[in-house]
Amino acid sequence: MKRKILYINGKSLTLKKIDFFLKENPVVKLTAEAEKKVKRARALIDKWVETDEIIYGVTTGFGEFANVKISNKNLAQLQKNLIVSHSAGVGKQLPPFIVKIMMLLRINALARGHSGIRLLTLELLINFINNDIIPVIPSQGSVGSSGDLAPLAHLVLALIGKGKVQIIKDINNPLAERTRIISSKAAMKKFNLTPVKLAAKEGLALINGTQMMTAFASFICLRAKELIKTADICAALSHEALRATDKAYDLRLHKLRPYPGQITTAKNMLSLIKNSEIRKSHLKNDPRVQDSYSIRCIPQIHGASRDTTDYVCSKVEIELNSVNDNPLIFPDEGDHLEGGNFHGQPIALVMDFMAIALSELANVSERRTERLVNGSLSNLPRFLTKKGGLNSGLMIAQYTAAALVSENKVLAHPASVDSIPTSANQEDHNSMGSIAARKCFDILGNVQKVIAIELLTAAQGIEFLKPLKCGKGTSEAYKTIRKYVKPLEHDRILYEDLEKLISIITNGELLSNVEKVVHLI
Repeated sequence: MKRKILYINGKSLTLKKIDFFLKENPVVKLTAEAEKKVKRARALIDKWVETDEIIYGVTTGFGEFANVKISNKNLAQLQKNLIVSHSAGVGKQLPPFIVKIMMLLRINALARGHSGIRLLTLELLINFINNDIIPVIPSQGSVGSSGDLAPLAHLVLALIGKGKVQIIKDINNPLAERTRIISSKAAMKKFNLTPVKLAAKEGLALINGTQMMTAFASFICLRAKELIKTADICAALSHEALRATDKAYDLRLHKLRPYPGQITTAKNMLSLIKNSEIRKSHLKNDPRVQDSYSIRCIPQIHGASRDTTDYVCSKVEIELNSVNDNPLIFPDEGDHLEGGNFHGQPIALVMDFMAIALSELANVSERRTERLVNGSLSNLPRFLTKKGGLNSGLMIAQYTAAALVSENKVLAHPASVDSIPTSANQEDHNSMGSIAARKCFDILGNVQKVIAIELLTAAQGIEFLKPLKCGKGTSEAYKTIRKYVKPLEHDRILYEDLEKLISIITNGELLSNVEKVVHLI
């Protein structure tokens, strides 16, 4: 099948296009306009080198060495040394899909024509993407200012034939065929590519940027938007199992406190439980006036996380199309400016904000799970098992949820409130944006697991309410769960059940199935 094309111009990349890029693996191409801008900026660099103009990182050293003038004969060596010396990362390998987004984002920033890179160097990076060559990059080593220097240096190391790579055809498929880790030189030989010899400014143009933290942020934003809808589905199923009232979702109430996310969540809850036989059976006979906060305040809690996600995504989309290296070239004016667009503070702050918002989805989910397994609160069998004592039922599933939300509370401590000076105090405030983004990525995974535990628990609670049926959306959610996980008749290994439910959350099957019968906002 012929691959689709994703055109890059530095100005029009969106989260939606990144999702397309990950799922469809299109061929990446620069627009003709972008190629012209790249060439124009490069011509200016060549002119300045010829006239021996003093430009930071082009004809001088880096960081504290900015006052050291470099002779023309050593400019190429300067750029090579930059990449080699800055490849000082440590820790586990970045996920391949994050590296692939990093490459796309760096191409997009360079395509604006303000960085001074040569077209042939940029085209090699594009060829890496189009041939599924994924550089091996350690995850630790960036302080989030002067860009994600160490991670990006490891990426560029592969371009100059000194790094390690994997060739991965389908980065979204854990079973996809991939090469073992090999040298980038061997990979380039396989695809008839030639390692680049970096010219003046090019090494700096390639590693000065926020692409690692923004790659994480992009992926997190995409999955968070899906996860919040999934959390609504999960909460609605718990609402059914706990035979709660729907009065708290009345839109008259929410219009008096008109946060968009709150109103959206209330609408989703009403749509999901519409025509519920369980709800109808308790309209007249339920003595409770109102439910606990974890049920009654779902619109307020989920809605606040929804609004936060929308805010964070709007900031990430600004960064997607930003030029963030230093110095920047202005061909129209024939000028260059030294500045700080590489500073990761905007992404650091929103990743910390997103971490808190996602953690709250897990916090309230775990509280609903606790209510479901607590017989004195749910009016259901204790730990949702018919033979309590002999069987422990879902007792320990709630322990796991508690452990995960506790871990999230540690991870949600903001990284951006910290700073540590680098480069002999020349770089005396750093954003820690890469740390904020990596922590938020871990929180995202934990939240998916906590919601899977609530799904398992809520579906088990529904078993004790039969033959009454759930609502339109919750019935579809229940049916999807039961496709993979049978009702718990006696104790069994819950790990296997949870792995299946985590999978239908992360691959989008649960959300997709429910959205076929109910419109979620």
